[in-house]
Amino acid sequence: MKKPTKSFEIALSAIAAAFAAGFLMLGTLNPFLLAAGYLVATFALMVPLAKDFVWGSALAYLAAGLIALPLGLWKIVPYAVFFGLHPIVNYLQKKYVKRTPFKVLCLIAKAVWFDLSMWLSFFVLTAMAGMEFSEYITAFLYYIIFLGGTLFFVVYDIMIFFCQRSADIAVRRIRR
Repeated sequence: MKKPTKSFEIALSAIAAAFAAGFLMLGTLNPFLLAAGYLVATFALMVPLAKDFVWGSALAYLAAGLIALPLGLWKIVPYAVFFGLHPIVNYLQKKYVKRTPFKVLCLIAKAVWFDLSMWLSFFVLTAMAGMEFSEYITAFLYYIIFLGGTLFFVVYDIMIFFCQRSADIAVRRIRR
């Protein structure tokens, strides 16, 4: 199989950036679709990684964030601090980390990263974007983020690895 050209990497990364930016902007317009916008943008960034285009995925992450920035200034903070970078970090972990103790250490570090980014996102979304959460959520914020968020993240991280495997299978059909 011949090596993919740089133009193919640029085209695949541009398509991923367009999908990611489109769904981020759609999520900023409708608060109900905000979380879905983050997830679809995450899935879009997996497409260049399926062909081992790490730099292409990183540039797609930056492009999607910059394109969606004017429309949803503060609402893309969770994407910028976690959801956009997570597929790239998972790809690097899968490629370079082979031993189980290091995998567990990576999972712990990513869980702390997730919790801190959700804590930052909560304060940015309430203070800057004007989103309002119920009194129950604000009263038990630290329990929800640091206990529930950590348990949620373990399942989320495993599912993202499965989604990357599915993206690898789907993109493998492209002959370049």
